[in-house]
Amino acid sequence: MLSLRPVVSPEREPKRELSPGGTAGGLGAFVAGVLMVTAGGYLLLNQVQVTTSYWSFGGQGSFGLSLLPLLAGIAFLFFNGHSPLGWLLTAIGVVIILAGVLMHMDIYFRQTSLFNTLVMLALLFGGVGLVARSLRSS
Repeated sequence: MLSLRPVVSPEREPKRELSPGGTAGGLGAFVAGVLMVTAGGYLLLNQVQVTTSYWSFGGQGSFGLSLLPLLAGIAFLFFNGHSPLGWLLTAIGVVIILAGVLMHMDIYFRQTSLFNTLVMLALLFGGVGLVARSLRSS
């Protein structure tokens, strides 16, 4: 079958300018979206207050009890640095402490006006939409 399209050599083929993500989306929209996401995320996270509550496990003041596996693991490792039991107890102790810290965090959204909240959310989600649109091939 005979093709009616002209033969174009690779050096004469027009170059396509690609933008973010290797697509033909807009670079300006991508940069504006990233700036909006950054500003909205900063403003939103700036309104969040993180506090801690008292560490308790079953009773009062049991933080010391959660240190036992870590301290036992460290003792085993000082006795024999290649002890698998020492490494296991140390790892378990670290995980228990990190989990305890995370479980006892209280996160609050500070009081703000509805207008400020809407501006924060519009910047954040509008920016996500612009970034997604710029990465989509047009």
